[in-house]
Amino acid sequence: SSIYDEISSKFDGCCFVKNIRDESSKNGLEKLQEIILSSVLKKKQVNVIWRVEEGRQVIMDRLCHRKVLIVLDDVDQLDQLKALAGSHNWFGEGSRIIITTRDEHLLNAHKVNVMHSISLLNDDEAIKLLRKHACLDYRPMEGIEDYEQLSKEVVFYAGGLPLALTVLGSFLCDKNINEWRSALARLKEIPNDNIIETLKISFDGLTRADKHLFLDIACFFRSVKKDTAMEMLNACGFHSVIGVKVLIQKALITISEDGE
Repeated sequence: SSIYDEISSKFDGCCFVKNIRDESSKNGLEKLQEIILSSVLKKKQVNVIWRVEEGRQVIMDRLCHRKVLIVLDDVDQLDQLKALAGSHNWFGEGSRIIITTRDEHLLNAHKVNVMHSISLLNDDEAIKLLRKHACLDYRPMEGIEDYEQLSKEVVFYAGGLPLALTVLGSFLCDKNINEWRSALARLKEIPNDNIIETLKISFDGLTRADKHLFLDIACFFRSVKKDTAMEMLNACGFHSVIGVKVLIQKALITISEDGE
């Protein structure tokens, strides 16, 4: 959203459509089409859209000559992209459509121009993000060394995951040093619910077969060579070639440069 705020003034109209996964199921794609038209055209109200096909045509007719910036956040179905940004010719020259998704396959299927994978943070980046959300820069200098040491432990626990660092930093921002120690000790035994629920969204979106495959990999095949793991998974009845591809595209597993 910070990039959106920074560059939005360079476009004729802008729209940031949040949480498409949830909003499309609650309110329908027609409502999201109305939001795009209202925001980009800078009108409080637009004509009610009754059908998705009608909305597709209206967006193309009204925006095809406008340079627009549209962010489609948390897309999880191809029909969402087809309804909200169906083709390049829907928008004027110089337009930018930014899509965030947990599923790389959707971007491939929609033939987007450029894809960028978000990697885990290194230790320096992780410390910087944690300091921001835990308000460490506003702590008294007395005892700051203890906070710095515990910050390293929090970063190690989070494993470079921005979501975990943001949630944990916000939770710890008004806690004293003893409460930091207690919270960290508890986290090692009981993971934070907000983090688990957010990460669980990707798991819940898997087929039953892919869920079983993911759990087997997570429990038994961490740091195992890919070829060895695939051979053993196939012997157990998994169609591992397509299954592993799906899990990678949904960013649930990664394969290292060493092939593990």
